Amino acid sequence: MENNNHHFKYHVFFCTNLRENGKECCANYNAAEIRDYAKQACKAKQLNEKVRINNAGCLGRCEHGPVAVVYPEGTWYKYLDKSDIDEIIEEHLINGKKIEHLLID
Repeated sequence: MENNNHHFKYHVFFCTNLRENGKECCANYNAAEIRDYAKQACKAKQLNEKVRINNAGCLGRCEHGPVAVVYPEGTWYKYLDKSDIDEIIEEHLINGKKIEHLLID
């Protein structure tokens, strides 16, 4: 039976906040571009019905930046580049395994 009610298994929120005062923020690390990449990568892997990629304002974890959080578990990740996003998609969103070296408390 096809899932037409859009109840996603995972919601991934990417902080894309830009701080006006020049302080550390996720936007300094191309967070919006990485979020867009994650959306396209999930679409390419046909995860549209399972995974929702969302934009978020400040998630309050600037010291770890850039960051994303996966719900419903509330798993927090830091990332540096698209290869980290590929790993999150493959291991967490497809295989259900947390990526220890990218986790933040």
